Amino acid sequence: MRDIGEYVFPAIRGIQAQREYYVSMVPVRLLPKLFLFDDEELVPELRAQRQLNSSRVPELSRYILENSDNYVFSAITVSIDGEVEFQRIADGALGNRVGSLHVPLTARFIINDGQHRRAAIERALREKPELGDETIAVVFFLDIGLARCQQMFADLNRYAVRPSKSLGILYDHRDETAQLAKALIARSPVFRDVVELEKTSLSPRSRCLFTLSAIYQATAELVGGMEYGDPIDIAPIALSFWESLASCLNEWDLVRRGELTSGELRSTYIHSHGVALQALGRAGGCLIQCHPDKWREKIATLAEIDWRRENGILWEGRALSGGRMSRGNQNIVLTANAIKKHLGLELSPEEQRVEDAFARGTHELG
Repeated sequence: MRDIGEYVFPAIRGIQAQREYYVSMVPVRLLPKLFLFDDEELVPELRAQRQLNSSRVPELSRYILENSDNYVFSAITVSIDGEVEFQRIADGALGNRVGSLHVPLTARFIINDGQHRRAAIERALREKPELGDETIAVVFFLDIGLARCQQMFADLNRYAVRPSKSLGILYDHRDETAQLAKALIARSPVFRDVVELEKTSLSPRSRCLFTLSAIYQATAELVGGMEYGDPIDIAPIALSFWESLASCLNEWDLVRRGELTSGELRSTYIHSHGVALQALGRAGGCLIQCHPDKWREKIATLAEIDWRRENGILWEGRALSGGRMSRGNQNIVLTANAIKKHLGLELSPEEQRVEDAFARGTHELG
């Protein structure tokens, strides 16, 4: 890799926007040594990239270590500040593009995209040095100044759009809760054909009643406190819970039968919205643990609750804010508290603290 007085990278040469760039494979053990961050102590206008968010690094590093046999990282984009030479391996169309990139030791490398991946790899190498011989793709651009580097950063991130949470869950084969949620949707008539698998929100005209992300989050609340080894072990309980719940929420069935549109239901009732689903999952998990033999009988009493948005006395400040659905964590807790009270369940100390604060606020407003 390193020759006398220079770095030598095997590379493929390309042309983009009338400028040469190079693609190479670099052993990951060299990333911390070669590619340094821009000076983070500089003010933003004098840096070529965003400041490193250190809170992201442990999660990325853990991803590598826990999936060392099948992790995936996209290419790192790097600018080279220095004179370089590309030596092709042969003449002709192919030979002219393939060769070696010679970079002097005095050159400076600046990461335009991938600084968090680099930091995570450095951290992972401390625990698992054998990863060092693996490689990562690096795209090299020739640096022509700070303004160009900053523009590259802006351009690389301008049209970057994260996939929706639902799509991420759909394609995730590692997350056990994701597997469980997808299994529930496939097996249960409650969810079949009424779950939006790609989008995280539903349009008023959507025929779907739930999103995959909402089912995922609600199921995570349901099974969060349960002890189980494999998702398959908990699937029958989760399936039974959602089917038992659906049997006492008749409006869900009206949508499945085409007698009520999803938009009409969602504009009138709260119980198919994400905040209510999570609250139901939270309360349901507690119910199953407290009454393992009688929870199905008790859950039937949820049909007695007035789930309409118009029921502001119960839902305003909990699931609703000014008549609109609210999705904050505190809203989930407060909505779950109302459901748990109806089911005769005790609140946890944290839930009681949130409830007391809500009561004080309501009293002061009154």
